[in-house]
Amino acid sequence: MISSDILERRERQFGPNAPLFYDRPLHMVRGSECWMWDADGNRYLDCYNNVPHVGHCHPHVVDALCKQASTLNIHTRYLNEVVLQYAERLTGLLPSPQLDRAMFVCTGTEANELALRIARHASGNRGVLVSDFSYHGNSSGFAELTTGLPHPEPMADFVRSLKIPDPYRWEGSEDEMVAHHLALVDDAIESLTEAGFGVATVIFDTIFSTEGLLDVPPAYVQGVAQRVRDAGGLFIADEVQPGFGRMGDAMWGFESTGVTPDLVTMGKPMGNGHPVGAVVTSSALADAFTGDALYFNTFGGNPVSAAAGNAVLDVIEREDLVHHSATVGQYLQERLKDVASKFNCAGDVRGRGLFAAVELVGDGKQPEARLAKAVINEMRNRQILISKIGPADNVLKIRPPLCLGTEEVDLLADALSSTIGTLAQ
Repeated sequence: MISSDILERRERQFGPNAPLFYDRPLHMVRGSECWMWDADGNRYLDCYNNVPHVGHCHPHVVDALCKQASTLNIHTRYLNEVVLQYAERLTGLLPSPQLDRAMFVCTGTEANELALRIARHASGNRGVLVSDFSYHGNSSGFAELTTGLPHPEPMADFVRSLKIPDPYRWEGSEDEMVAHHLALVDDAIESLTEAGFGVATVIFDTIFSTEGLLDVPPAYVQGVAQRVRDAGGLFIADEVQPGFGRMGDAMWGFESTGVTPDLVTMGKPMGNGHPVGAVVTSSALADAFTGDALYFNTFGGNPVSAAAGNAVLDVIEREDLVHHSATVGQYLQERLKDVASKFNCAGDVRGRGLFAAVELVGDGKQPEARLAKAVINEMRNRQILISKIGPADNVLKIRPPLCLGTEEVDLLADALSSTIGTLAQ
């Protein structure tokens, strides 16, 4: 039983609106691999967190952190071999030789802020295109661009939101769907141009996770990128959620789209819980920007962060986690589709690798947000942790650490089947 004291203390310190998961919040005290334990010693299967990307408290990452923290930790205005090794290794993992420059920050928010500054500097424009249900950071600047979370800041006048193709609900052909949605992009670009903002960038989470992990055709992303570039803007790929092998088919989510971004932003999976973020771009863009802006980040790219990042890359390589994500992810999709086949309310299963979504619906594909909330809370009671996403809050979100195995997939799928069977009666 969680004590009322810790809840009362939390509310005093953080306020009554600081978000907590689940109707009955969890007091977690320990983690290992894809498991966490609460203060009462109960074990929970973590099928949600992408912060411990290679597993909670992975011993190789912990050891690397401790060794570097006990040796030296400074900012980046000194020469340091660990930081350089990490930058060289990270840029070497990008599929294009043009993406050859890493600029380190601490969070995904900072990475997206820096990428936006670079895009505006390079283009000379201010206009931004985002999806109509997106989240790319919690700064005041990105609050003005956010369409997927409540916030008091009004949408900036230099922003236009784009309706993203949803194949599950589209009635026509894929070609018709892509053409229809690209016409909306043309309208948005024309609107920004007429308003005098021009187009600086489009920023996409390349798997559209906040939007419900939509299965967006590559032709759409390619069409958007081409239109933005024709208008003088740049393409930013937000890889905070799909990056570092999660999708199984490649190291980066954008690789499935056929588009090479101008800027790639990265965040929380990089350090397995240690705050690490980065922008990777071309030397031409980075040098032009830093030639006019004295850019530095006190904590971004410090040696301890670099050691953590290097250790995460070690684990991904040594444990073959990209391939593991593909094979276990395929099994996850098969099991989820088997579960969905039993229930009319499980309208669509989608995803790749170790990122999956199950959309819960009623008659006429109407979103069932209440059922989704009930499902994640009952799964929590069964000691399996998932969450929900999507514009209607009706899409079950399954995004475990990459060490998840087929036995854990079976535990998840069996519990989900039982849960939906109980709640959907």
